[in-house]
Amino acid sequence: MSKGNETKITDELYAYMLAHNPPLDAVQRELVATTYAQLPEQAGMQSAEEQGPLLAFLVRLTGARHIVEVGTFTGFSALAMAQALPADGRLIACDISEEWTAYGREAWEKAGVADRIELRIAPALDTLAAMPSEPHIDLAYLDADKGNYIPYWEELVPRMRRGGLIVTDNVLFHGGVTDPRATGGAAAIKEFNEHVAADPRMDSVMLTVADGLTLSRKR
Repeated sequence: MSKGNETKITDELYAYMLAHNPPLDAVQRELVATTYAQLPEQAGMQSAEEQGPLLAFLVRLTGARHIVEVGTFTGFSALAMAQALPADGRLIACDISEEWTAYGREAWEKAGVADRIELRIAPALDTLAAMPSEPHIDLAYLDADKGNYIPYWEELVPRMRRGGLIVTDNVLFHGGVTDPRATGGAAAIKEFNEHVAADPRMDSVMLTVADGLTLSRKR
């Protein structure tokens, strides 16, 4: 059996990969730069550059019209997904920070997709619980506080339509998931990963994209 980790991702190979993916547009690039300039200590929370084109690709691939994002930060991932939506598509963005999401609001306006995004500033569990209980979500992106990943999952899964896709970020937690003595966020992600793998409602596959992505399809 061949090993999939024989190709080591050097800086040069990472740059090559980015060069052969769809480039960020001017608004996306400006938002990434602004995030790092204005919020240098928190900027690592932003989705990796390659995740923007990937999320947009998944929106188009699934034909998504109703998206829910749990954890918006400065709005890069929401921007990428909203740009891939049809004009009448909608994205509900859940976050608790007016300060951080203000950068996203500005970028969404510049990109002409602000009318596709509804930002809800409140605890995401409250926002999710208030949504219609029947299956109606086409795609969800989960990238918020790791300790609540399982509760978020349990609110999202019943609301996903058949064939709907949940994309979960940071499932490798910087390698911390392999630590048998993991604590904090790493321990929470380990528990979440086991929960997802055992969920009979979903077909899931974990990928080594950025800090780890799991794609989960509703059966």
